[in-house]
Amino acid sequence: MTEHTYGVVVVGSLNLDLIVRTPRLPERGETVLGSTSTTAAGGKGLNQAVAAARQGVRTAMIGAVGDDAYGAELCDIAAQEGIDVGGITRRVDTGTGVAHISVEDSGVNTIIVAPRANATVDADLVRRHQGIIRASSVVLLQLEVPLDGVAEAAELARDAGATVVLNPAPACPLPRDLLASCHVIVPNETEAALLTGHDTSSEAGATASARALVALGARVAIVTLGHRGAVVATADGASQLVRAFPVAARDSTAAGDAFCGTLAAGLAQGRPMDAALQRASAAGALAATMPGAVPSLPTSAAVDALIGG
Repeated sequence: MTEHTYGVVVVGSLNLDLIVRTPRLPERGETVLGSTSTTAAGGKGLNQAVAAARQGVRTAMIGAVGDDAYGAELCDIAAQEGIDVGGITRRVDTGTGVAHISVEDSGVNTIIVAPRANATVDADLVRRHQGIIRASSVVLLQLEVPLDGVAEAAELARDAGATVVLNPAPACPLPRDLLASCHVIVPNETEAALLTGHDTSSEAGATASARALVALGARVAIVTLGHRGAVVATADGASQLVRAFPVAARDSTAAGDAFCGTLAAGLAQGRPMDAALQRASAAGALAATMPGAVPSLPTSAAVDALIGG
């Protein structure tokens, strides 16, 4: 077996999250009063890197922040989690990414992201850090950075023999060659519907969507359905429903990131897909029980406890 320096390398975004809780989300043009306001580390890339690292997998990150206080704080947080931050570029020409997050009391959220430095994570930046990618067992990608950077990372990872996991969020049209480079694609039900045109409100529709993504080139497609679990389709024509762990949801902000990071960690640890999916489902459920993004991401011990309980 090839020895890798890293179990998981994440190529993605880092943001400072500005979070407001509210009894309900506003309608268009409406103002509502929030109850609390907090800040937290976030960005899908950082969230997923922390999620993987907390599962006990050596993790590195490739991304960009501004040369500002927010950027320094995010790099410090990543380093404190044991993440190798050598691939995070500090930009003097733009600021650190910011996400404005509204969370209603039910746990449902809306998010608006200002990418800023994240918009510079292009193919050239990724190529400068290709040694990190080539030293990884699993490369985990999202779409909060430029698509050419994502495609470059996927191609480098595929050529190096790494497992490529893509979380296509926020959803956008994907090049066929990017999908062909993906071993695993993990959209949520909204993203899957946008990518395939299938109605994912039912299990059958979500399964059809997962199968369509496999037909487009991915080896495994996992459509996450929140409290309904997830459906999985594979290139051999098989499909299954992964049951969700019932919890009292407070904030679903990072539930998908917990799922993806924990799934990548499980695959890097050599776990069978079924076992990696079970752990990912447990991690997503646990993340929804706590407010914030990074603060909500569970440890390996917490995942073990929920599965064993």
